[in-house]
Amino acid sequence: MDYAKLTPCLETYKGESDTLITILQKAQELFGWLSPELLAYIAQETGVPEAKVMGVATFYAQFRDKPVGKHLVLLCQGTACHVNGSAEIERALREYLGVDEGETTSDGLFTYNNVACLGCCSLSPVMMINGKAYGKLTGKSAVEVLKKIKGVDA
Repeated sequence: MDYAKLTPCLETYKGESDTLITILQKAQELFGWLSPELLAYIAQETGVPEAKVMGVATFYAQFRDKPVGKHLVLLCQGTACHVNGSAEIERALREYLGVDEGETTSDGLFTYNNVACLGCCSLSPVMMINGKAYGKLTGKSAVEVLKKIKGVDA
């Protein structure tokens, strides 16, 4: 990987001791995930012990330690979504994608994850794909969204 893309962020926060999470967020935004090599690079460049960088990256659920698909599918499992049928949507998505929660499809197109809350309760049940919310879903309509996205990428 070309870690030089992270240089502006590292220079912005150089010498600041409480910016590790911000740096990790930017690194994940740039590279899609946090590889062990990338974490070692961040440790080296910031002077933060590698064990601490790894500890922060593995403690917070927002950080990924595996590559994700082109489209990150997040299904809300919050109370409003649960009450309004997120379990049905989860079954439909897992069946259509052929993956379990946290996995990526074999074609590398979709990664499926459940999340505690997307903050879109008025749209429940809701899923988010690459930052775009899709609400008032059923199992069928959720799969239709994925089919449209897949058709665009075909």
